[in-house]
Amino acid sequence: MSFQDDRWKSACVSSTDSIRDVIGAIDRSAIRAALVTDNEYKLLGIVTDGDIRRGLLNYIDLDESVTKVMNSNPVYCTPADSTQKILTLMARKNLLHLPVVDDHKVVGLVVLEQLMKTPKRSNPVFLMAGGFGTRLKPLTDDCPKPLLKVGSKPILETIIESFIEYGFYKFYISTHYLADQIKDYFGDGSAWGIEIHYVHENEPLGTAGALGLLPDTTPQLPLIMMNGDLLTKVNFDELLSFHEKKGAVATMCVSSYGIKVPYGVIETDGEIITSIVEKPTKQFFINAGIYVLSPDVFSKIEANKKQDMPDLIQQYIKRNKQVSMFPIHEYWLDIGKMPDFEKAQDDIIKGN
Repeated sequence: MSFQDDRWKSACVSSTDSIRDVIGAIDRSAIRAALVTDNEYKLLGIVTDGDIRRGLLNYIDLDESVTKVMNSNPVYCTPADSTQKILTLMARKNLLHLPVVDDHKVVGLVVLEQLMKTPKRSNPVFLMAGGFGTRLKPLTDDCPKPLLKVGSKPILETIIESFIEYGFYKFYISTHYLADQIKDYFGDGSAWGIEIHYVHENEPLGTAGALGLLPDTTPQLPLIMMNGDLLTKVNFDELLSFHEKKGAVATMCVSSYGIKVPYGVIETDGEIITSIVEKPTKQFFINAGIYVLSPDVFSKIEANKKQDMPDLIQQYIKRNKQVSMFPIHEYWLDIGKMPDFEKAQDDIIKGN
């Protein structure tokens, strides 16, 4: 998240200032808080309206030092933190203001009211979380794969938070294996400020079949569908805009994948050798497991009929309907096997 605005400096006060002086500074800053810093903007504390009110209730003289009422152990974030991480932190700590600190120095101030101005998107987000996770056994013997933790939180929570950051709030999660654990963890989504509806498959319906179980109340807007075992930093806003601009019935996200041939490859014209390419790498686009589907597609899928996404997409291609591809250049990882799970852990540590 970027913090380029320097208006927070007007909210900075010194530890030698009186409570009375700080009240004036808070009134002038119009952000209802003051940052107590030294001359180099090292954060010493934070003072809010509430802190001053509590001081007044305790009969602290307004001419006393601000250190008498300030919170000397304030919660803060860093410039590298995502919008969703900051929102989650502020919600859990019930904060209206959050200093941004880099190398022990204040570089910004997050105001919840401003942060909440991210436009809301009513497009449905459909996350597939019903798989058995067979290739990650024994980790998935008693835990559904989407709830396996990468870093400090489950895979599916990271996915949901990445969508929230772009303003999405209507989520539909398909479940089958150990479904109750997923429902118990996420509930109705209110803890994240979103709506979560569950679509349960009594029998596995393939990667597209669960769409046929969506309720009639699902918004008739382009739907983003994604596997519940992916980690990616794709820009979902750009993805949706791309789909709408192209006018496609479906858009598939693709990732570039290279296969290195371990031999010299001979290129010929009949029996004549025209060139020798030593150990070339052949590039292909692979299905990244993220789709955008127009209402005309997802609303026509038959309920309780097994169907996979490649087959569904192929049907529309055969009908000469436009299916677009959206190349992903951002971070993308399919956590299908144990080495992928281990790589995900390493990537989180490295900040990827």
